[in-house]
Amino acid sequence: MLPKDPILLMSVVNTRLRDRYADLDALCDDLNADKAALTETLAAAGYVYSADHNQFIFKKS
Repeated sequence: MLPKDPILLMSVVNTRLRDRYADLDALCDDLNADKAALTETLAAAGYVYSADHNQFIFKKS
């Protein structure tokens, strides 16, 4: 189960992406997570997924 808090969520997801998954799709498939909901939650906190880095990064405005 993934945390609801966006900052904790970003930390957990980035750690799992780094340690276990080749990309966000693989993480979502394995955890049965809704990719759209995950990215929307993190986008609301200012984070976007970078495929080049395989992690969520803070989007500077």
